[in-house]
Amino acid sequence: MALQRQLLKKARICNCQNTLSLCGSSFSTVPSSSSSSSSSSVAARDDAPPPQLPPFDHAPRPYRGPLADEVFQKRKQFLGPSLFHYYQKPLNIVEGKMQYLYDENGRRYLDAFAGIVTVSCGHCHPEVLEAIVEQSKLLQHATTIYLHHAIADYAEALASKMPGNLKVVYFVNSGSEANELAMLMARLYTGNLGMISLRNAYHGGSSGTLALTALNTWKYPIPQGEIHHVVNPDPYHGVFGSDANHYAKDVQDHIDFGTSGKVAGFMAETIQGVGGAVELAPGYLKLVYDIIRKAGGVCIADEVQTGFGRTGSHYWGFETQGVIPDIVTMAKGIGNGLPLGAVVTTPEIASVLAQKIQFNTFGGNPVCSAGGLAVLRVLDKEKRQAHCADVGSHLLGRLRALQQRHEIIGDVRGRGLMVGLELVTDRNEKTPAKAETAVLFEKLRELGVLVGKGGLHGNVFRVKPPMCFSKDDADFLVDALDYAMSKL
Repeated sequence: MALQRQLLKKARICNCQNTLSLCGSSFSTVPSSSSSSSSSSVAARDDAPPPQLPPFDHAPRPYRGPLADEVFQKRKQFLGPSLFHYYQKPLNIVEGKMQYLYDENGRRYLDAFAGIVTVSCGHCHPEVLEAIVEQSKLLQHATTIYLHHAIADYAEALASKMPGNLKVVYFVNSGSEANELAMLMARLYTGNLGMISLRNAYHGGSSGTLALTALNTWKYPIPQGEIHHVVNPDPYHGVFGSDANHYAKDVQDHIDFGTSGKVAGFMAETIQGVGGAVELAPGYLKLVYDIIRKAGGVCIADEVQTGFGRTGSHYWGFETQGVIPDIVTMAKGIGNGLPLGAVVTTPEIASVLAQKIQFNTFGGNPVCSAGGLAVLRVLDKEKRQAHCADVGSHLLGRLRALQQRHEIIGDVRGRGLMVGLELVTDRNEKTPAKAETAVLFEKLRELGVLVGKGGLHGNVFRVKPPMCFSKDDADFLVDALDYAMSKL
């Protein structure tokens, strides 16, 4: 117990909010005495062996490159000091295959965070790789000032996935760029300036998208410029619980009292990613979209993390709320790791950009277009949406059973393979378990599981793996959580 107290004290001192490096330690020999774990839990036995990764038929290549310490020192010398890293001793990841990653020593890890929700098909998926390599052999780059079939074929395929009149595609390089462009479209189309987004939202790292973002851990003290943040419809923490009507009334009140009565647009993630896998109150978007459109604005769905079938129940996150946006932004999983993003909108809204020259040097280049089209085909061929629904349901069921054994788990939420596990020290007060999260985070890495962290206080485990993640992987993840929590 004395050792455990020292570890938690160290974690509390060193723990940094949300994004900074963590200072947990190994504690695999600490005896279990926590009242948060059921005495019937097999993992709680002092002599229980740690869970083992599922078998996987892949042998990583021997690594002969620079080791972690050398890479880290060079990174500190030549890269910006704002860069952060996970884990007390940063991992040197040198190879990936489907849902697994390998470090410099050839050790395998279950990647339950997918390169921050970016790897959709799987690391180095052979069909995506083949498309990228074959196109690279022919033509690596040519901008849209020339014709090339890859961008047109890809735009056609992407537009076919959209409902309603969402048929015009603009290609960019990232989610931040996509959201910047969407905001520009909204302001030009409506002639209004004011944008509304949700508290706890994250929409990017550029100046404009940081203004839309509403998490102080990511924001610099710079002008936001006509951005309004409304109450977050969070069923777990929100003041109105799951009552969408009350949250929607706050939007109307904000327009009535905080604006001229007219707005340019409203942007929201359907499930907030960086904010900690927070799903919006049911029915919220349908109510708010109506309010926004009556105020002259357009409705923007940020699908950077929720798109392409990850939620399981639907191809796009906004479909879970029964709405059709005016503009949809996407990135991350769209390219399975390629620097690729897109904005899809209606012909009417798209036409406003023809007033001036609108151009993106790398947006829709041949290699990214070929790779992006391959991603769409793989997700369809391998039925990844249905797979996310099946495996995600299994994972959520096991996590909710784990919640019954461990008081530290305050909330289990999400859908498909976009899941959040919020850790608290007091379930009634919902007090963030920041120090404990830091310790568990390190322990999961020791056990071979890589997860993300989110929420304002960094106390939410973000489980958003590559979409080839299996039920065996889900079981290993939950067993590792159980083992670690039982030792806490």
